[in-house]
Amino acid sequence: MPFLEFIAGSISGAVGLAVGHPLDTVKVRLQAQSAYKGIFHCVAKTYAHEGLNGFFKGMAFPVLTTGITNSVVFGSYSNALDYLTQSPRSERSQCKPASAAQVFAAGSFSGLVQVLVCAPIDLVKVRLQGQTAADRYRGPFHCVAVILKEEGPRGLFRGGLALALRDVPCYGLYFLPYEVTRSALSESGQEPGSFAILMAGGVAGVVTWACATPMDVVKARLQMSGAGGRLYSGVLHCMRVSIREEGVRVFFKGLLLNCLRAFPVNAITFLSYESLMKIFYPPAKPTHS
Repeated sequence: MPFLEFIAGSISGAVGLAVGHPLDTVKVRLQAQSAYKGIFHCVAKTYAHEGLNGFFKGMAFPVLTTGITNSVVFGSYSNALDYLTQSPRSERSQCKPASAAQVFAAGSFSGLVQVLVCAPIDLVKVRLQGQTAADRYRGPFHCVAVILKEEGPRGLFRGGLALALRDVPCYGLYFLPYEVTRSALSESGQEPGSFAILMAGGVAGVVTWACATPMDVVKARLQMSGAGGRLYSGVLHCMRVSIREEGVRVFFKGLLLNCLRAFPVNAITFLSYESLMKIFYPPAKPTHS
C-alpha cells in the first residue's frame, strides 16, 4: 500500500538523524556565523562554552520532525516513481528499470513536496542549532512563538526560496546516484545486499551535499537573519553581501563537514529504509512451471 513508504521513510530518517546531528550543528554554526575560523575552532569553542550539550542543541525537535521530513521525501519519491514507471514497488524488480530521467523527476518532486511541508521545521531546527545564548529560545515551541510574535507567520518560511533552490534539484540528484550505484554493486537479477545499499546511500549523500552546500549556506544565513544575525533582503542580496565580505569560498563553508556527515547518515538511512521495505513488500519468489 502507498502509505507504507511514508512509514519506512519516517523510521529510517530518525535512525539517520541519531548518527549525524552533532556534525550538523557544527555545520550550521560555520555557515551562519563568521566567528569561527574552521571546523576544529568551532568544535573547540562550542565545547569550551557549552560542553557536549552544545553539539546536541535542537536535537529534540528533529527527532520528532525528521520522521515527518523523511516520510514526505521517501513516500513522495516512491509513489512518484510508481506513477512514472506505471509499476508498483512490489513488481519493480520484474519490470524494466526506471530511466535516469524518471528517477531524477521523482526525486525532484519529492524535494518540492518536502519544501512545501517542512520549511518551518527546517527553520526552527536551524534557529535552535545556531543560537549560542541560552536564553533566546527555550525550545522548539517557544522558538515558534517568538518567530510568530517578532516576524509574523511569514517568518516561519524565511529562507524558503533558498530551501527550494537547494532541495528540488538536489533531491533529484540524491536518488539518481543511489539507484545507479546500487544497481552497479548488485548482481544482475538479484536483490541488492546490505553492502551495496550502504555504499549507494553513502555515495548519494556525498554527491548531493557537494552540490547543495552553496545554497545551504545561503539558506542558513537567511534563516538566522531574523534571530539577531545579519539581515538580508533575499537570496541574491545574501549572495552578493557574502561574496563581497568573505569571497566565493564562503559558499563552501561546511562542505567537508557535509560530506563527512552525509556518507554514514545516508548509508544508514537507506539501509534502514530498504530493510523496512523488504518487510513491508517481501521479494516475490520465482515461480516454477
